[in-house]
Amino acid sequence: MNTTATENHANQPEIWLIRHGETEWSLSGQHTGRTDIPLTDHGRAQARTLRPVLAAQPFDLVLRSPMSRARDTCAEAGLGGQAEEEPRLSEWDYGIYEGRKTKDIRAEDPDWSVWTSPIPQGESVEEIQARAESLIQRLLATNGRIALFSHAHFLRVLGGCWMADSAVLGAHLLLDTASVSVLGFDRETRALKQWNVCYPQS
Repeated sequence: MNTTATENHANQPEIWLIRHGETEWSLSGQHTGRTDIPLTDHGRAQARTLRPVLAAQPFDLVLRSPMSRARDTCAEAGLGGQAEEEPRLSEWDYGIYEGRKTKDIRAEDPDWSVWTSPIPQGESVEEIQARAESLIQRLLATNGRIALFSHAHFLRVLGGCWMADSAVLGAHLLLDTASVSVLGFDRETRALKQWNVCYPQS
């Protein structure tokens, strides 16, 4: 048996991605980056459905975005007392497109996409990829199971960077509110273990 290889696999982190619950802007489809929009009552209820799921998993590290929608989702899901704020988990900075809907932006610019178009006064795709890759280096240096409470676009970028060092791969990774996804390894290869699982409210 290759003991070194076995130990390396045992030390690989498993990363749980939890998108925050519903907000008024996630419901309407408005781009919500740095605006601190609170959870709706439904969003809080969504977060509470995650309690038994997350309680069944011992987490060695819990990180959350500074935004209240992520902080409150983490608290409602039962991990608030264990959480550490991690600024790199903040949502994409949408610049001049903050608070706007894609369909309205495309009325002015028919080919606009957050994945391929310039974001004046905000973050470029290259900048958010660099942020995600910096966070991944921290995660790779941490053994055990990690929970991340964050936002749709950033978690999609993180998933794309984890699998293929490509933020734009996130364009193909749909992510619903209060969903749970898991990143891990297939032997030594970074892999997607579970994506966009939503739990029904009782």
